[in-house]
Amino acid sequence: MSTEIERLLSRRNFIKGAVGAGAFVGLFGLAACGEKAVEGDSGADAGTPSTETPEAPEFPLGKTQIQALGGGVCGSPTYVAKDKGFWAEEGIDVELVAGTFAAQQAGLASGQFLVTNGDFQFFPAVNEGLDIKIIGGMHEGCIKLLVPGDSPIKSVADLKGKTIGVDEIGGTPWAITSVALANAGIDPSAEGGEVTWAPYDLTVLAEVAARGEVDAFAAWDPFGTQAEQEGFRVLVDIGSTDIFAGRYCCFLWASNEAITKTPEKVKALLAGWQRAVEWVSANPAEAAKLITDSSEHEAYVSSDDTELLTTLLTSYHYKDHHGTDNQSQAKEDAEYFAGELKKTGYLPTDLDVTAFVDNIWVDVSKL
Repeated sequence: MSTEIERLLSRRNFIKGAVGAGAFVGLFGLAACGEKAVEGDSGADAGTPSTETPEAPEFPLGKTQIQALGGGVCGSPTYVAKDKGFWAEEGIDVELVAGTFAAQQAGLASGQFLVTNGDFQFFPAVNEGLDIKIIGGMHEGCIKLLVPGDSPIKSVADLKGKTIGVDEIGGTPWAITSVALANAGIDPSAEGGEVTWAPYDLTVLAEVAARGEVDAFAAWDPFGTQAEQEGFRVLVDIGSTDIFAGRYCCFLWASNEAITKTPEKVKALLAGWQRAVEWVSANPAEAAKLITDSSEHEAYVSSDDTELLTTLLTSYHYKDHHGTDNQSQAKEDAEYFAGELKKTGYLPTDLDVTAFVDNIWVDVSKL
């Protein structure tokens, strides 16, 4: 496994420079208390407050945190919205922080996070009562299922009886692979016994596959794409394989409490993300440089291969779904994936998919 792959996985626990006490300026324009009026002036009482209008706060919608510092290339619009000042221009001060998926769920539930970028890994928790809603879509792609270049496995159907490596049983690459297996007529469940799941650290998946410890593996970008460049063969690419192509794999999720109590903040965050999506789509090479730039803070993505990152950012088709149909497309794709995941046991087999998605989707533009 290359040193580059290990560096790409490194988690960054820095917090970007937050606006300090200077965030609110010029709130008071009072005359010096106790001073006498200067002879020959208007004669106004020295203690009379000034009639000058206080300056508006720099961030009228206040401050919030977004958990985003994990090194994922597909999260680039979040980094761009922060560094290009799109959220600041929408009136909200955003601080990017690091954390685990469990912390992300807890932060949404507690109100620490108003909005977050995530996928259908939230579906089971939402079905069990986590009160969050989908407010938009982000992009396609970012996960691949691969086999070594000399493997006799030619298709997903050939994986019956095989061992598949994933970074986490129950995680998104596992779920994507389960959907592909179910559509190929293979029961992906542990109880079914038709495949064996083997969890490994993401950094070593390609290595253990090359050694023959697993027959195939599913991985996030950039690891999947890097393995492909090193000679591995792709069985499933959720950006182009028929059962996944043209659909959002990542969504923007908002706390329902935030939607109800502070819809203007949710709208501002969504607007900043949408502006960033447009910018990344139009400037993938510049975006690759921005997310790897360490001149002012630690790089969001630790990589020197901006050419690879540019290729990946282009492949996510950020702009293809973006626009006036963003909301309806997000709902349609969430319903599609909920239905597919129901087939695998990831969601209950008796789940009413339409009702489920109707409950988790909100068009914030109508609030």
